[in-house]
Amino acid sequence: MNTIFLQPSDVLFFRDGRPMSGSLAGHGAAWPLPNVVSAAFHAALHRAKLGVIGGGGLHTHRQGASGVYAEHAPRDRKFGSLQTVGPFPVWQRTNWYFPRPLDLLDAGLEPALSPTAGVRPEQSSLPAPLQFGVGNLRGPKKESSAKAWLSRTAFESYLGSANPGGPAGAAEQPGVDDREIFDPEQTIGIAIDPESGTAGQGVAAGQIYSAHYLRLQEGWQLGVGASAHDKDFHHPRHGSDLIVSLLEGESGRILVGGQQRHCTATRAGGPFSVLPNGCRDGFPAKDGSWLLKWILLSPAIWPAMEADEARGIHPHGGGWLPNWICPQTGQVLLKTGEVARRPGERREVWRLRVQREQPGIDARLVAAVVPKPLVVSGWSLPDEAVGEAGGAQSTHLAVPAGAVYYFQAQSAAAATALAAALNWHGADAGSQAGAVKNRRSTLLGEKGFGLGVCGRWQFFEDVAGRSV
Repeated sequence: MNTIFLQPSDVLFFRDGRPMSGSLAGHGAAWPLPNVVSAAFHAALHRAKLGVIGGGGLHTHRQGASGVYAEHAPRDRKFGSLQTVGPFPVWQRTNWYFPRPLDLLDAGLEPALSPTAGVRPEQSSLPAPLQFGVGNLRGPKKESSAKAWLSRTAFESYLGSANPGGPAGAAEQPGVDDREIFDPEQTIGIAIDPESGTAGQGVAAGQIYSAHYLRLQEGWQLGVGASAHDKDFHHPRHGSDLIVSLLEGESGRILVGGQQRHCTATRAGGPFSVLPNGCRDGFPAKDGSWLLKWILLSPAIWPAMEADEARGIHPHGGGWLPNWICPQTGQVLLKTGEVARRPGERREVWRLRVQREQPGIDARLVAAVVPKPLVVSGWSLPDEAVGEAGGAQSTHLAVPAGAVYYFQAQSAAAATALAAALNWHGADAGSQAGAVKNRRSTLLGEKGFGLGVCGRWQFFEDVAGRSV
């Protein structure tokens, strides 16, 4: 992946699905979701018309996904190889920051929340398949002193997976809050009639609106990882990576968010190795089980699923519970072994091979710390070629970054296999991975959803110095 820094020329506008009328301001000053940056690069690739540069043009496909494509539809879909990660806040293009894990409640890096065997499912309102409640190791407080973002070094110290050879910024702050990264600005605007493109006419006559904008503080950028290797594109200098050609090797300008706001996009040299490393082994044992937790670095979407006996799919409620967790028992449904897709292998054959031939992971979900969901929505333009009218896209509820999921594995090998399946860098050391191996969001994984890292945990009763 390419490491790219986005420097706004002005304020940015990231509106969510809520209306902008009356006293509602659209909440446009929130930190952007991964799909916003992915859409920005996708639109920039369309505008760049790179097909006339590449020796073989661009690879195209029909509308559809997962091997199901619209019949008789033209092969006019492009840039299906685009993959993005982020955005994350970056200070001076050196110090990267990531969302705080929700089991941290103060300025320290020792978890304040931990599963407790003292709360059983039959004694509480814990949803299935959770086995343990989560207890607070600290005394009661009305306010939390924890920062909203942790530096990579601080995050790895929290995980216990520090990598001495990894990149580290000079004089970095271990944690920062939103107000140290950006400020919200509120303005009043005049509504524009979509038919005439002017104000004061048509449906916009006499209408005004209030909007919030995001202004980055001095010295901060949006850090992104992006790649788009097109098998039919061959640039004489940039090879098959469309992102490098888009930025003409080093830098370019793209529109990010709403209202045509520009950012200068600058590509850094070297591999994309800025994400914190997760723990790969050495998980503590307790009563014949090994304890592993998984922390989301980016939001994840797990939709409700209906049963499909022909494809071996069981019903699943989705929501806060990953689709790769059995909703009744908490058993992990992921596979280990040779799970990568072979060259030229059809998607349906690959899935069936992994499901039937590869061994499972003997581990189960036992506890979780999950906040309120994020609303992920969007808007599509009409496409007459396939009869699409355009309009609002499906609205999804995403689990926010920082959510923590606690697992018990039945052997040290199972814990190591689960870590390899959940860490964004797989079984490799994060600084040596060279690619994002795992995106554990059922939807929008290619847009950067579902990245996570693994750590270790202890039961509440076993933590030294706990408050009682």
